[in-house]
Amino acid sequence: MCGPEPIRVRFKDRYKRGLVTEAAKMRPRNGFDPVAFTTNVVIRNLARRIQHLNIEMASIDHMLSELVAATAPSLLELHGVGVDSAATLLVAAGDNPDRLKSEGSWAHLCGVAPLLASTGKTPRHRLNRGGDRQANAALYRIVLTRMSNHPETRRYVTRRRDQGRNTTEVMRSLKRYAARQVFKHLQIV
Repeated sequence: MCGPEPIRVRFKDRYKRGLVTEAAKMRPRNGFDPVAFTTNVVIRNLARRIQHLNIEMASIDHMLSELVAATAPSLLELHGVGVDSAATLLVAAGDNPDRLKSEGSWAHLCGVAPLLASTGKTPRHRLNRGGDRQANAALYRIVLTRMSNHPETRRYVTRRRDQGRNTTEVMRSLKRYAARQVFKHLQIV
């Protein structure tokens, strides 16, 4: 943070939530230093804006969770699938109902269908760079969550690494598997 020294000292080593709360409660007084006064007013106004936006985000998140729960409740039961990821995947599916004829078409839409990238006698696949990037990112977040705290996935990762696969190859496989699981829970009309 840049600003006058007394302001920097006041907010030094504060956690984000306490920092915003304290800054929003500030009552700047116009004194001898117009720079300090103006800086304090700006800090207070920004902190109050952050608080207002946090309240607005909580309200929107609540509405979004209700919509997702009403649309695909079983999707939220999958390990690693949160409201944001589920909503992103539902939007991707809803925007393209004519393209989703099978689980493979869903994988291509999400950009997780493996593409052959073999050279010589070594069979290899690479990540697909196409498809809906937001859906791909949602699957990435699901896989990261599973890799960090899902015992079955952790065993799979260990086994594949022991077989000589690198993290990118393991993630490609896991994203494809997650897409397969998600597709079973989508209600495509």
